[in-house]
Amino acid sequence: MSGIAAPLRGVAAVVLDTDGVITDSAHLHAAAWKCAFDTFLRAHPPELLEKQGPFDVLVDYPLYVDGRARRDGAAAFLVSRGVRPDAAVIDAIAAAKDLAYGERLRTGAPVPAFRGTVDLLHTLLSEGVLLAAASASRHAGELLERAHVADLFDAVVDGGEAARLGLRGKPHPDLFLEAARRLRTSPGATAVVEDATAGVTAARRGGFAVVVGVARGGAADRGRLVVAGADVVVGDLGELVTQGAVR
Repeated sequence: MSGIAAPLRGVAAVVLDTDGVITDSAHLHAAAWKCAFDTFLRAHPPELLEKQGPFDVLVDYPLYVDGRARRDGAAAFLVSRGVRPDAAVIDAIAAAKDLAYGERLRTGAPVPAFRGTVDLLHTLLSEGVLLAAASASRHAGELLERAHVADLFDAVVDGGEAARLGLRGKPHPDLFLEAARRLRTSPGATAVVEDATAGVTAARRGGFAVVVGVARGGAADRGRLVVAGADVVVGDLGELVTQGAVR
């Protein structure tokens, strides 16, 4: 009897986002974005008073930057504040975010993989399912190595690979399609696991068989993922390992 719960049973491959799905690292990205955006907003406050508040990691992060490429996220947030950014501003904020994130990654405590995710990965592997990690972050491979799970994946497509190949960021499906190509599976036989609405939208646009949302923030996150098109939403991927499954 399969140790995989119904939503993923029967797929040939699973592509997982990294931050917030595999590794407990989304908070590092949110903090780095806040550092970059708040510095910019203090120096260049928007004209409208109601647009001048600091970056809100609970509201602005999931709405504008989570899951997106750095430049796309920077542009989306600034537009939400009534700022019409040029390419130089977008590049400067994206670079500041990357610098802040890298500093937190190097100097902070090790970033672990979620236990429920690791359990699911081992269960999928035991049943012959191919695995890929796909992320807009250029640091995804480093994160997987530090979390001691890199060897569980048959392919990794990160932000560096996306830039090299000219792949569009989420909500375009390019990252996920490239991961499926490297696994030699079709989207119709592949599931995608995401915690960001942009990622869920990308998977839907790519025609993937199953889209699993991970809502670690509760009802609000769950609602956003459902609206974006997730087939099923769980609070932890361990919920997709059936009772009695053996790693």
